Amino acid sequence: MSVLTPQEVAQGQKKVQAIANRLQERILGQEELIQMVVVACLARGNVLLEGLPGLGKTELVKGLAGILGLEFRRIQFTPDLLPSDITGSAILEEEDGRRTMRFQPGPIFGNVILADEINRASPRTQSALLEAMQEQRVTVLGTTHDLPKPFWCMATQNPIDMEGTYPLPEAQLDRFLFKLIVTGVSTSVLEAIISSRRRGEAPESKALFSAAEYQALFAAVDRVFLSQPVANYIARLVNATHPSQAEAPEMVQKYVRYGASPRAAIGLAEAGRARALMEGRPIVGFADIEAIAPHVLGHRIAIDYRAKIDGVDLAKILASVFEAIQPDKDSITEG
Repeated sequence: MSVLTPQEVAQGQKKVQAIANRLQERILGQEELIQMVVVACLARGNVLLEGLPGLGKTELVKGLAGILGLEFRRIQFTPDLLPSDITGSAILEEEDGRRTMRFQPGPIFGNVILADEINRASPRTQSALLEAMQEQRVTVLGTTHDLPKPFWCMATQNPIDMEGTYPLPEAQLDRFLFKLIVTGVSTSVLEAIISSRRRGEAPESKALFSAAEYQALFAAVDRVFLSQPVANYIARLVNATHPSQAEAPEMVQKYVRYGASPRAAIGLAEAGRARALMEGRPIVGFADIEAIAPHVLGHRIAIDYRAKIDGVDLAKILASVFEAIQPDKDSITEG
């Protein structure tokens, strides 16, 4: 596969920035968050948004679907939600005296799925998303049904210490490319929201490009070059999160129960390509991996009880990994 030409890079960057700019018009004061959501979208990865209610998580996902011109479906997760309420179910029909089972698709059959407050549903219901998030299909009563393409699951969750929440199982967390923390905004942004958004309503989102143009954009991301030194850096970063590995820093060996999976390494590579195109480069650089690594690795690392006792949080553990694993910048020229 050929490397992108300068003209193709410029065209791709322009389209990516147009998506981010339109989202920033809809969601004020969250520029960095929006950039990471767009990167995940171009990498075709699922995103978990964590934050208190009312910070614009739902509006962000709705706006993204509108800008991409894709079908948006919202699933409100509640304690009484059943797996069939998500995937769909087989219903009995009678025609000409014959009874047959017909599959009735559930709300998961869309392009951009908002799993709203995903951690308010039981683990059994949460697990209904596992196959969809990884393989873009669902199996009901032994029959497999493909989901529409493209497919993204954008989930929101409240902080786990809030009442009525269930922690997501590790297998499901691993299927999210990014976990992004949604924080509050500044006083000036709040003032702008009050002044320009009656009843908090965001402006309407209209599709920016045609389906063919989006496919061309995805194809451009696929052609961003990932060099061997950068691939090596990704592999070393992921392995350093495992306490059993020789490169693991002391803090990982002491406080981590298990580290990031191979899926994290794949996610770093794909998201690195997307960020490189956003920055206007045809080659993934070390800076791209460093920028996205905390969002890819953080939710995939399990720390044990000793970390809480000693006041060590995940940010400190990740910092020790980045300090221990340095990129070999002499072996590559940053694009």
